[in-house]
Amino acid sequence: MKIKATLSLIVLAFFFACNAKKNEPKKENQGKPNIILIMADDLGQETLGVYGSNSYSTPNLDQLANEGMRFEHCYSTPLCTPSRVQLMTGKYNHRNYIGFGLLDAKEKTFGHYMKASGYETFIAGKWQLLGNIHQQKLAGNKIGSTPEQAGFNEYCLWQIDQLGSRYKDPLLSTRKGTINYPNQYGPDIFVEHMESFMEKNKDNPMFIYYPMVLTHDPFVPTPDNDEFKNFNATSKINDTTYFRDMVHYMDKLVGKIVKKTEDLGIRENTLILFIGDNGTDRDVTSIVYSNPLKGDKGHTTNAGTKVPFIANWKGKIKPGSTNNNLIDFTDFLPTLLQVSGQNPLTKSETDGLSFYSQLLGKKANVREWIFCDYSPNWGNFKPKRYVQNQEWKLYDNGEIYNLVEDSLENNNLTFENQAPNIQITLNKFQSVLKQQAK
Repeated sequence: MKIKATLSLIVLAFFFACNAKKNEPKKENQGKPNIILIMADDLGQETLGVYGSNSYSTPNLDQLANEGMRFEHCYSTPLCTPSRVQLMTGKYNHRNYIGFGLLDAKEKTFGHYMKASGYETFIAGKWQLLGNIHQQKLAGNKIGSTPEQAGFNEYCLWQIDQLGSRYKDPLLSTRKGTINYPNQYGPDIFVEHMESFMEKNKDNPMFIYYPMVLTHDPFVPTPDNDEFKNFNATSKINDTTYFRDMVHYMDKLVGKIVKKTEDLGIRENTLILFIGDNGTDRDVTSIVYSNPLKGDKGHTTNAGTKVPFIANWKGKIKPGSTNNNLIDFTDFLPTLLQVSGQNPLTKSETDGLSFYSQLLGKKANVREWIFCDYSPNWGNFKPKRYVQNQEWKLYDNGEIYNLVEDSLENNNLTFENQAPNIQITLNKFQSVLKQQAK
């Protein structure tokens, strides 16, 4: 009798367990890694300690690099909007850049792709992609994009359709609307919203894109500076002596984000990528490897386009790795798709080349060159088109530079005076320029 009762209880327990399992929500996406893509604003390589900076302290980013992979040759465009559009869509600018401060609403971004792959998507920081009426008219009445149109479930952003402050007393937008935060600091609020999103979605795959407002001007005090308390956010102060504080605070926030992944127990299932959107502001001179280097944002020299890139994925990326291959901003989209398990895109869908295998230390196809079609459509900066590798650069007007010996491009060389192997390289660059002709 006892045996029958025991068997009945086992069958009953099995029945309820099966029913409970049947009614559980599907978790087929839980094996996908989380991805956090952080992009600092106006930050060249020379600002990070791990790249030889003598001017600033960046312990969190240095640690992220030392425990992951540091890329030596990652190139952006020289200006914010062209870089952002290229990064988000995986296409060169001559294919989809419609104007400064605009992202064509017809374009598919990594937000769309990651959302379609089952990711919860979130963006915090600087938007500046909807534009204003004047900009839209300049772009041929084409309309920019809201974060929802660009594939993001949730957001906390500065400058969607209103300007305001990005630092003290910020004017920020979420799905609930646009509000002012008196006596608070914009970068802190971005990270607080990010942390809340991470807490809410820790059991789901997350794609977080954090285009920081730091370290863009105006150069003003951070909360770690005693002057912050009495600082007037409406003042016209823009003092580069505060740039050091802003770099430090940027690094501090990166450390806070990393710690949050540890606290939530998702660190080993999270790929963290850190980049800059273009070179440092031209008013800032830094010391790197004991030599002064002036920022060259807006111009196509290495000081305007060569940006930091750190990849960290605990247990996946070999600590202390240094990558000397070329990386282009179009490469991020196909990489994110491969990380998330999606099928590769066609050449008509992206100009990029995935570097996923490089992260894992596996055999990979690598770039032989980087192409850039730079049409700033802002300020007094001139449009330029060029192809380059780690050593050589060829503009479509025929200018040639050796980037190892002349990174600031002061000495225009002639084709005829180059060695035969260099001429072969430059001829390949010329072919690329013709292929990418508008």
